[in-house]
Amino acid sequence: MTNPFDNEDGSFFVLVNDEGQHSLWPTFAEVPAGWTRVYGEATRQECLAYVEENWTDLRPKSLIQEAGV
Repeated sequence: MTNPFDNEDGSFFVLVNDEGQHSLWPTFAEVPAGWTRVYGEATRQECLAYVEENWTDLRPKSLIQEAGV
């Protein structure tokens, strides 16, 4: 059985949580509490491109704020 998160032919959303962290999420699955759709429905590659372009600092927002950056 193929992991739906790795399905190259699947349809995905990009989700973001309150810490600014991003996640690819299969469109058939319910969006978990604490996460918001910000992109898609799109292909896995399109969603990955969105994440690469928009999630430029992998640190959580709370850590960035602590560092004063």
